[in-house]
Amino acid sequence: MQQVDSTAAKIAEYLLEINAVKLNPNAPFTWTSGWKSPIYSDNRLSLSHPHVRNFIKTSLGELVKSEFPEAQAIIGVATAGIAPGALVADEVNLPFGYVRSEAKKHGMGKQVEGDIKPGQKVVVVEDLVSTGKSSLQAIQSLREFGCEVLGMVSIFTYGFDAAKLAFDEAQCPYFSLSNYNVLVEVAANKNLIKPEQMSVLAEWRKSPDTWGR
Repeated sequence: MQQVDSTAAKIAEYLLEINAVKLNPNAPFTWTSGWKSPIYSDNRLSLSHPHVRNFIKTSLGELVKSEFPEAQAIIGVATAGIAPGALVADEVNLPFGYVRSEAKKHGMGKQVEGDIKPGQKVVVVEDLVSTGKSSLQAIQSLREFGCEVLGMVSIFTYGFDAAKLAFDEAQCPYFSLSNYNVLVEVAANKNLIKPEQMSVLAEWRKSPDTWGR
């Protein structure tokens, strides 16, 4: 899993500035998966801050153009990837669509929304990647629909080994603007976390699925 280091620190700084990322080693959060975590990220808050939103839009657009110049459409992953995906599509002037976690139970019964056609070369956009499970489900759905998935980009990743392995196995290139290690470093430099809390954050990062149990 590769990172775009040129903007990683700035993205981390912005996410911390708008409280999109909360670090609380002493009172862990519980994720939907049941994992206990000293960090919680809600990148959707960036949409409410134009300077952050525009920086993300530009940075993701540059990433798509540099890594996937042959892209013919941008696909957001419902629901959190829809807004950044639409912003990126606007930035690179490409068609936009989004993919649902499952097909609609009514109407046209679509899972892939928008004027997206089988055979198109698409880039998937996510806001956040943890284990990568939901992202890869969306990628598989797009492949079954008939799209050629060139790869995926995201705003932030925890950089888990399990996610890297899953993307490698799915043969899907993946790039993120920022990541957990950079975030912790920026937070420490800004004195948002104490030195003694760094070890807690490092331990969690080693085994997030069992930490805190």
